[in-house]
Amino acid sequence: MERYVYIDETGDLGEKGSRYFIITAIWVNNPAVLDRMIKNARRNKFKKELKKAQEIKANKSSPQLIEDLLKKLEVIEEFHAQSIILKKEDLHSKFLLGDKHKLYNFVCGRLGTIATDSRSLIVRIDRSKGKQSLVDDFNHYMESTFREGNHAREVEIYHSWSQSWSGLQLADVVSWAVFCKFEHGNDHYFRLIEKKIDISHIWK
Repeated sequence: MERYVYIDETGDLGEKGSRYFIITAIWVNNPAVLDRMIKNARRNKFKKELKKAQEIKANKSSPQLIEDLLKKLEVIEEFHAQSIILKKEDLHSKFLLGDKHKLYNFVCGRLGTIATDSRSLIVRIDRSKGKQSLVDDFNHYMESTFREGNHAREVEIYHSWSQSWSGLQLADVVSWAVFCKFEHGNDHYFRLIEKKIDISHIWK
């Protein structure tokens, strides 16, 4: 079985800023179902709100739009998600503290257990790494992580602009819902999707 995975993050890895850093992966068997969701939102109920928006970003969207998208995701049978939660005050590794790129890879690597029944993963992550060496380092690390326990699994990783991929925009929405729960104690949005999402804490 082939799975399509979309990864996005919320929060930051700086010493200041947010208390939590969260990476979220969502996956489906057929990405067309996610494309239809975004197209329908743009053409119908939220046409006016999204008229000038290049993409859907949760922190710039109305509560009504976020609620609508999460409710629609929750009823898609094949849809699943996992969020990795890093509480930054629990981070004491000098090695990771000294290299944000290694820390990012370490947190993202905890997603290696997703969709273990799939023979193939097509992974897209929001494009953020400028240097090719950082892209290669991330890809190598994640490919080996996704193949742990299933060396025959095929893994393809792409770094893409989120405005071009519905899955990345919806990963942003789901990750933001999780972030609101942990960073701000507001679980309103999380409760709309909690039956479909697994939460994994680092160092807990």
